[in-house]
Amino acid sequence: MKIETPRLVIAAPASGSGKSTIATGLMAALSRDHAVQGFKVGPDYIDPGYHTAATGRVSRNLDTWMVPIPAVQATFARATADTDIAIIEGVMGLFDGYETKTESGSTAEVAKLLSAPVILVLDVGKMARSAGALALGYRDFDPALNVAAVICNNVGSDKHALWVTEAVESIGLPVLGCIPRTPELRIPERHLGLHTAVERTAEVQAFLSHAAELVTQHIDLDRLWQIARAVPSLAIDLREIESEAGPVVQLGVARDEAFCFYYEDNFDLLRLAGAEVVFFSPLHDDRLPEGIAGLYLGGGYPELYAAQLAGNTPMLSAIRAAIQAGMPVYAECGGLMALTQSITDLSGTTYPMIGVLPGQSHMRERLTMGYRNITADRDTLLLPQGEQTRGHEFHYSDWVGAMDNIPRAYRITPRLREDVRFEGYAHGNLLASYVHLHFGAHPALATNCVRACQAWQAEQERT
Repeated sequence: MKIETPRLVIAAPASGSGKSTIATGLMAALSRDHAVQGFKVGPDYIDPGYHTAATGRVSRNLDTWMVPIPAVQATFARATADTDIAIIEGVMGLFDGYETKTESGSTAEVAKLLSAPVILVLDVGKMARSAGALALGYRDFDPALNVAAVICNNVGSDKHALWVTEAVESIGLPVLGCIPRTPELRIPERHLGLHTAVERTAEVQAFLSHAAELVTQHIDLDRLWQIARAVPSLAIDLREIESEAGPVVQLGVARDEAFCFYYEDNFDLLRLAGAEVVFFSPLHDDRLPEGIAGLYLGGGYPELYAAQLAGNTPMLSAIRAAIQAGMPVYAECGGLMALTQSITDLSGTTYPMIGVLPGQSHMRERLTMGYRNITADRDTLLLPQGEQTRGHEFHYSDWVGAMDNIPRAYRITPRLREDVRFEGYAHGNLLASYVHLHFGAHPALATNCVRACQAWQAEQERT
């Protein structure tokens, strides 16, 4: 299949340069008259929520370390089939990824994979002519990468804008615009990063409107369109994934302010395998959806809503009863936390949770994060013993007080001088882990989950 969709990558030398605000502002501005598809490089869940709010279309992750390259390309092709332009927000610095010796998992790798020109966002708040040197280095570091233009961010005055523009254009790169210093547009941060769009529904539209106006006033959108439209055709193999779906089963997915970290591709693959995805709210509902044959409890911020969760005893009891009845349940990160005996927040307050896992979840000041190579240590809901896949961790909580002899789900392959460690919990139809999985990383993940739900439903119908 030939992909002709205009496309751009919004990247930066480092995190904190303003690329999220500018990328989201561009999406919001262009969406006024065009169909815009947003993407995020890497495993991030929060930025795609803002993209979705800005465009009205679900943003997708493009992660070339977790997911095989053909699957990443197919995600891009399918999502852009009926759009006017794709805006791809990078991750970290332009060349930062899984390791320092290769481009694996980096924004640069995705840009080259999709033949997408890069617009480099430079935070020039504390520089003038040095902006030219910085742009030169990023343009020439990888000759195979098309760094097509620069947007200068955090500009202090008209004179400052003139200085940095002259400096960058002296090395042959166009400057599409200079964004003035706008501290009120910074998204509030917390221990896991930025606040989610789901949590800020009362404020997010005002934020998007302001960001769109800023972009419209200070960026040459006509020139930006010229760059986006000058991309070459992209040949992508879109052969459909074969699936013997069997009978359709309903899979309950926890989705609200506390549980909001999911990859949309996971839902697509679950549906392809034969699941009807049914969303429910552990915060606001008092019962599980009728007729479900499995549960998917994703990540998010259960610690921030622990009091509300603890107070919804009918829902906690319903989830506990479903697990005790052997219903297939997959819980990751925040979902795992909710299954422990309790959550203790940073203030030291403890809230009772579902209590099907031994031990407690304690919030810490220390961040655990990074990509993970995992091997199933036993047969699990998603992977049989010995099978491998890739995922990532990102959490400030620890699971404490669990016994050493509990049935661990995974072995984490070490990086550098780390030791092999065991992680998660797997017993029967229950799988809980801190590791987030993109089902596109392994074709059987979604299929195995749905097959377990189908088997459980068939057993219930027989009894």
